[in-house]
Amino acid sequence: MTDENTTPTADRTGTTPEATDTPETETDGVSFTRRGVRVGFYTTLPIAFGVAGYGIAFGVLATQAGLSVAEAALMSATVVAGASQIVAVELWTDPIPVATILLTTAAINLRYSLMGAALQPWFRQLSATQAYGSLFLMADENWALTMRDLRSGSGRGAFLFGSGIAVWTFWVGSTVLGTVAGGVIGDPATYGIDFILAAVFVALAVELWEGRSTLVPWVVALGTALLTAAFLPGRWYILLGGIAAAAVEVVRHE
Repeated sequence: MTDENTTPTADRTGTTPEATDTPETETDGVSFTRRGVRVGFYTTLPIAFGVAGYGIAFGVLATQAGLSVAEAALMSATVVAGASQIVAVELWTDPIPVATILLTTAAINLRYSLMGAALQPWFRQLSATQAYGSLFLMADENWALTMRDLRSGSGRGAFLFGSGIAVWTFWVGSTVLGTVAGGVIGDPATYGIDFILAAVFVALAVELWEGRSTLVPWVVALGTALLTAAFLPGRWYILLGGIAAAAVEVVRHE
């Protein structure tokens, strides 16, 4: 990892290289630097606060399912996937239905394969340690911010890692807080905590909106997800909605 302490020089128009417009698909010069980690971390802090609200809700549910503080914190630290963790604790009974939990959470988390594939044009320029270390900390929120940053041509290959540190820290910390306070809070829906993640995703969607060209895949994803949710049990609508939108974009660009 290197550090970027040099000041970019201005060109003849008086603008710096970072200020000039770059193609949306610019993938040249991707590097893994300390500055990229810092930018990713501080950019994601506001989103991380929203993730913390969701983490508190998970901690409360984990307490109600019978998990200890250490068990809930360990799950958050190693899984780092809120939706699948909540589904897992909702299915947590005695005896534990291991097969059901594994299949359900696998279906929910298959979307990460699509998200990781979207990062491939940039991450193929990084080492295996840098790429997979960053992917371990990838969540929906910091993936969206990373895609926006890389598409701008910043070349910050370490953005996902830095943003992941922010999300991971707040996620694990808020899980512990929610577990400890579980007996006091009771049902998270009473205080609207369960809506925090939805609000976070609405904010991310606004940031990712790129005009009318974005409307087609979004409508396809929404329609597919609604139909899937109506006819298939579980959380398959998450994966199938993403696949349908991706297929439409491939057809359009081909």
